[in-house]
Amino acid sequence: MSGRQTRKMLRLMASGEPVELTSAMASVQKLARLAFTAQQFGYEYADVRQGGANNSRLTMLIVPDHGPQARARAAQNWAQYPNAGDGVSVPPPVPDALELLKARINFDLTGKSAEKRMGYAAVGATLGCAVIAFRLGGASEHIVVAAVIWLLLMAVLGLGLVVTRGRNAKFAARLLAAGFAPVTDRTGRIRYLPPGGLPGHGNPFAAGPYGAPADHHGQQPQQPPMPYGQPPAPYAPPAPAAPAQAPGPYAQPQTPYGQPAQPPRP
Repeated sequence: MSGRQTRKMLRLMASGEPVELTSAMASVQKLARLAFTAQQFGYEYADVRQGGANNSRLTMLIVPDHGPQARARAAQNWAQYPNAGDGVSVPPPVPDALELLKARINFDLTGKSAEKRMGYAAVGATLGCAVIAFRLGGASEHIVVAAVIWLLLMAVLGLGLVVTRGRNAKFAARLLAAGFAPVTDRTGRIRYLPPGGLPGHGNPFAAGPYGAPADHHGQQPQQPPMPYGQPPAPYAPPAPAAPAQAPGPYAQPQTPYGQPAQPPRP
């Protein structure tokens, strides 16, 4: 993990706003190590997406964790590692925690959305082969060539689907064994939240794109839409209410329009 990237991440975290980190080489290992360091100083992994040419770039989102445990951990680590801002003097990674972060990142990258993309690719390959056969003249030999190409593409996509589902099942089993809870976000994606991180229990995602955990029927209560990655409100104590003022001895009752009330005529 680059000390320069860690230093930049900690500097951005000082703002208390959501932070995006990019791995140009699409390294899940590097992002997991960055997410682990962020967890030690009051942030939590939120999401990841692919981008760039051939999906060769990964962008990870981390958000502030305002839970009491996260705050206590951050205070302890800043006291123990006062020079962490240099990007090098940071807490050493814990292997089990890294593996869980890698499982979360990999599942988010290759979850149901990846299966949907493969389905779209199968439809596109079918249409493409039909166009090839038509442009070649539509003769029987042309149809055979297009059919062979289609079968090869379907075999590759089918193999990819089997491998993806197997990976997803492995990651999901690891997260469930660690106590992570499956939830469904507003786009229909299945995500996993850490133990004790459900909405209303110090969860930094409570106001983000994640809904409440699904019940045993797979349904969720309706939640009002919230901005993506919105951090919880600051923990500022409410201002004390001003004490009510007793009316003075010369105070006159007021009408709704602010004029002194007139005594009734005899």
